[in-house]
Amino acid sequence: MSDAARGHLAMLLFSGLIAGSFALSSLASPYIASTAMNALRFALAALILGVAAHLRVGLHPAQFRAPWRFVVLGGLMGFYFVTMFEGLKTAPPVSLSTVFTLTPAISGLFGYILLRQIMTRRMALALTIGALGAVWVVFRADLQAFLAFEIGPGVALYFAGCVAHALYTPLVPRLNRGESPIAFSFGALVAASAMILLVGWSDIRATDWANLPLIVWIAIGYTAAMATAATFVLLQYASLRLPSAKVMAYIYLTPVWVIVWMAALGEGLPPLKLLPGIAVVLLALALLLKDEHGSQEA
Repeated sequence: MSDAARGHLAMLLFSGLIAGSFALSSLASPYIASTAMNALRFALAALILGVAAHLRVGLHPAQFRAPWRFVVLGGLMGFYFVTMFEGLKTAPPVSLSTVFTLTPAISGLFGYILLRQIMTRRMALALTIGALGAVWVVFRADLQAFLAFEIGPGVALYFAGCVAHALYTPLVPRLNRGESPIAFSFGALVAASAMILLVGWSDIRATDWANLPLIVWIAIGYTAAMATAATFVLLQYASLRLPSAKVMAYIYLTPVWVIVWMAALGEGLPPLKLLPGIAVVLLALALLLKDEHGSQEA
């Protein structure tokens, strides 16, 4: 299997894990402050990843030279997760999922600015098709639901987080100096944990940790192990093997994964009218899987 193919598989798993964080975080958000939850999840994720990195590649000072790189990357991802959690307090997951599908195009723009990754006409077409298919799915093929979409403060805040997420992807290959993905991810997670801990210290102290409902601990455990530690590694791994726009294009699968998650949580299966949207998303991905010839074929 080629490096590019491994990158695509990593992002396929990434999209499924990220979708779970939407479902579980929306259930936990009423009970805990965003900075308090994210400080704990990032600290746990850093611990998990640190142990894994030590066992797999070893950790030594040379892997963490120029620590400002980890501060930048950790800050971007920490900001994204805080804005997502905060946005879910005032905006429905459907609205935020729709905003999330804008990140591939934004990432493509940053990829050109930072890495001179060229977006071909076919790539632009694929991004557009994927966005249309994702919108079809998240609004359940309901035109009235789409027309009723309103930009509230939660959505606007989350959009700022999505811009940070989109910038993170091309910055990984730009800032990486040969470190392994797992060690590089560990450095970014430690930096994110420290910054969120500093910013959210008052919320952390005010949280009644002993009386939080079970759903909060489930959400913390999942987001720490799967939607933070695992996705950090997957995103780092894929970003070193695929152009930025292709990495972020897998976000278009998130609404499909959200449907799977909601069905698993007892919300039932989607109606057949959603199948055209799912088919359109898969068509966009099929376009992205062709002609793997380096960054100029982004």
